[in-house]
Formats: sequence, structure tokens, C-alpha cells
Amino acid sequence: AFVPTQLFTDGITNKLVACYTDEGMADALLVRVYGRKTELLVDRETELRNFQVLRAHGCAPDLYCAFQNGLCYQFLPGIALGPDHVRDPRIFRLVAREMARVHAIHANGSLPRPILWQKLHKYLSLVKTELSPKVSNASLPRDVPSPEALEQELAWMEETLPQLGSPVVLCHNDLLCKNIIYDGTRERVRFIDYEYTGYNYQAFDIGNHFNEFAGVKEEDYGLCPSRETQLQWLHSYLQAYKELAQGHPGDSQVSQEELETLYVQVNKFSLASHFLWACWGLIQDKYSTIDFNFLRYAKLRFKQYFRMKPVVTALQLPK
Repeated sequence: AFVPTQLFTDGITNKLVACYTDEGMADALLVRVYGRKTELLVDRETELRNFQVLRAHGCAPDLYCAFQNGLCYQFLPGIALGPDHVRDPRIFRLVAREMARVHAIHANGSLPRPILWQKLHKYLSLVKTELSPKVSNASLPRDVPSPEALEQELAWMEETLPQLGSPVVLCHNDLLCKNIIYDGTRERVRFIDYEYTGYNYQAFDIGNHFNEFAGVKEEDYGLCPSRETQLQWLHSYLQAYKELAQGHPGDSQVSQEELETLYVQVNKFSLASHFLWACWGLIQDKYSTIDFNFLRYAKLRFKQYFRMKPVVTALQLPK
């Protein structure tokens, strides 16, 4: 029998196809085929393990099977969010609470290490070795910072960010708008795509999501949430997180100090997010067959990193 399929063209890492027999796509399942050379960027075994952990906690769809170069899983009904949705308070409260649900998943007694540094070092070394032509004057594309400059920034982040005291929790690590599915009938959101999921700093996951308010195709950092919006978002998040992680009853009080602390942590960690995806863009630029201007994207993320660095360096944790 012929099964209708629909190719989704939004992803910039993988190819995604929906297969269904019901016209309303009620019985749809998704087949995802990994992008070329993405094993350099993504640890597929870890992705599968995290998929199953999230599934067990009701935070992910059913996973039907995994094969050599892809996955097949349940289609979640709803709409993938756009930049307008994530700034709508009714929806962003749902996103904040869902993120708290993921972050509250227990690590079963172990003290997990954040994957941030390992990832950043790996990406940076790929940028340095893979992208330098085998000639004496090897160099990155024009107006990308030199490998030495990037090494220096990474060393600076690795020294300053861990001192902020952000807890290490199970993070999605790639919460762009399109990875959030809003189901209006159930009035809830779910996160999809766990390629970068792993234990990481709480503030990184949130800061990364705030950066994604800018969009992917035509990034506009003017769309990133203002301090006011961030504080509202963080308040919803902290309320839910305290209820879930610390077993507080329904009306967890969030102190001004907790709120301010998380705000400062998030804004400083958002630098690491710019840096990570900039390096990612340089690697994708070399290998990906997907029609997307990865080099332009990488340059924009580096530019934003250096623009925001003095701004967020000036922020102080409350005494």
C-alpha cells in the first residue's frame, strides 16, 4: 500500500519525514535521517539513552525503533512554535514549566558532570584541525576570530562560569522555537529533538533558549527577551522547579534574591551558547548538505558573543 509522506524542511541538522494513513495525521510517525557527518557533533548513543529517560518521565514521544542512520518515533500533534509564540506570556509560562519538568528529572544519586566543556573543547578542536587547510598559512574564513583568540575565550569562560554556582541538571540544550511543540487542545508544550540533551548547567539551557528568541533563518537579536520578560519567565520557571525538584507544595515562594541570581547566571551562560553554536556553524559549513548559510550564522553568533560579553560581565550576583 502507498503510505503518504511529508518532508519537513525546517531542520538544519537532519532530514525529517512524516508517514501516515489518516489524513488528519492522527496516526503519523516520524522518520528522522541523520545529516551528513553529524556524528562529529552528536553522540547518537547518548541521544537514544536520553530519549528513553525523557520518555519514561512523560516528556518525550514514543520511540519505535532506531537504525544505523536514524530514528523512528511518534508524531506529537500541535504546532512548532515561532518567535511570536515564545514571547506570548501564556505560552512562555508553559515552556518555563516544561523546562522545569525536564530539569527536575533525577540523576539517580550520581553527581553528573556538565557536558558543556567537553562539547566546547571538542567543537573547537574540530574547528581547528578539520578546517585548517594543510598549508603553512592555514586560517579560518575571513572575519572569524583566530583559533588562538577562540582558545582564550574558552579558557576565560571555563574559569568564570562554573563559579556562578548554577546547578547541573538534565538539560535539552537546544531549545529553539521549532523544537517546542504546542498542543492547544491539551494546553501543554513538549520538547522534541534530543541530539544535544545531557547534564549541563541549568543557566545554560535557559540562556540558550533566550538566545533562540532571535530565530534561526533571519536572526534578530533585538527579539531577545528584555530583562522584564526574562524575570517573568524565570519566576514561572523557579516556581515550577521548586515544586518539582524540592517537593514543595503548590505555592512555592520565589525570593527576589533567587530570581536575581538566576537572571545573572542565565545571562552570563548565554555567552557559552553563542560560542558553542558559532563553532557548530563552522563545522556544519564544511560538511552539511543542507541548504543553509552556516558560515553567515557562525559569524553572527561570534559577533553577538563579543557584543554581549562586556554587558554580561558587568552583571553581579546579589550579595
